[in-house]
Amino acid sequence: MLSDSTRAKIDLEIAKYPSDQRQSAVMSALAIAQEESGHLTPELMDRVAEYLSMPSIAVYEVATFYAMYDLAPVGQHKLCICTNLPCALSGATEAAQHLKQRLGIGYGETTADGQFTLKEGECFGACGDAPVMLVNNRKMLIGMTPDRIDEWLARAREGGSES
Repeated sequence: MLSDSTRAKIDLEIAKYPSDQRQSAVMSALAIAQEESGHLTPELMDRVAEYLSMPSIAVYEVATFYAMYDLAPVGQHKLCICTNLPCALSGATEAAQHLKQRLGIGYGETTADGQFTLKEGECFGACGDAPVMLVNNRKMLIGMTPDRIDEWLARAREGGSES
């Protein structure tokens, strides 16, 4: 079920497109629904599809393609590291391996304490600042060497900011 608040926010996104193109707001609608619910369930995606007058499968395709959408609960800090070629050539492979080792999890997994979820991401458009890590779909951290990752993890574990 989409709450009244969620529908109102989605309506603002729909208004950005021609009236016969409601489905163009699908990415925004999914982000809004996820923000309210924490993650996207099949039922929630069906409600988004119904609200946008589009097939559920089309909504599922979007939700499963992009790393910003979560189909299961995630940790307090969702870490998404870009591993595309430019980042990989600039140390992202090593940074990702370091994160996996430090957290004791692989991609798509959450630490036992529920604090961290690790995801692999596609290009974030910051190749010159690689390796790049996106935190909770909102904060982009650049130049994430193993040392900088350790510093960030220590602050995050202490309840510090995401920067």
